[in-house]
Amino acid sequence: MNSKKIRHYLQFKDFSLDEYTYVFERARYLKQKFKNYETYHPLHDCTLAMIFEKNSTRTRLSFEAGIHQLGGHAVFMNTKDTQLGRGEPIEDAAQVISRMVDIIMIRTFGQDILQRFADHSRVPVINGLTNEYHPCQVLADIFTYYERRESISGKTVAWIGDANNMAYTWAEAAQILGFKLRISAPPGYQLERARLSAENLPWIEEYDDPFAACEGADLVTTDVWTSMGFEAENEARRQAFTQWCVNTEMMAQAHPEALFMHCLPAHRGEEVTAEVIDGPQSVVWEEAENRLHVQKALMEFLLLGRIGH
Repeated sequence: MNSKKIRHYLQFKDFSLDEYTYVFERARYLKQKFKNYETYHPLHDCTLAMIFEKNSTRTRLSFEAGIHQLGGHAVFMNTKDTQLGRGEPIEDAAQVISRMVDIIMIRTFGQDILQRFADHSRVPVINGLTNEYHPCQVLADIFTYYERRESISGKTVAWIGDANNMAYTWAEAAQILGFKLRISAPPGYQLERARLSAENLPWIEEYDDPFAACEGADLVTTDVWTSMGFEAENEARRQAFTQWCVNTEMMAQAHPEALFMHCLPAHRGEEVTAEVIDGPQSVVWEEAENRLHVQKALMEFLLLGRIGH
């Protein structure tokens, strides 16, 4: 066992501003090496266990390709095909799995499941998505802004739609990185103030009108109306969110150089129109690719600490 303190990445607030500054710079460096076809294997012989209770495209591909590009190997584990799916306690599974691999990524339902696993793990654990938070996605989103516009500090981000795991992660990021977060959601789908810390609140503004939330914003972002696990609410949500579709008129309220982001998959004609997501302000494809590069920087940091470029 490595004697250094184990670091996990379970939600956005787990890192400091200084650490995010390092991770973003490191992601830029690793991305450039990738674009230059330069082999770089700092995690040679390391094994990443990927545990999935929720299906995925971008999360699985970005982590599996990422560890491979760093010289390691990934093992895919679906809970339906393991003893976790047959009732093995989370704590026991964490003890066993963490003795056989170097780092673990989990995509699951409740944050409590992730926390219990991390509490009994001997290696770093990364949140690949829970019902409560999606830190790796927001990490990629902010890195994408960083690439296009440099620092997000002092900027305004407009979140249009459901107060879901992405919205709560953006709320944590706003406080740490120093930007204003405007959230607009229909009644019944707004932020739960009890889930926000006192430190979060000064950085968040809530709007009933999504057009007003976008006024002068530097970044407009959204997500599907019905997140995974809430499919039974789909029809009710479709009716409630009708006015929360990001269209060209809404984007026109934002800063002329504002970017549009979406964590994907997207439903064109629902939460965003085709004209916006396929338009010149959209950076969704870079945003998706950047999951790969920020997660490489994240895994390297958790296992090796800071490395000079």
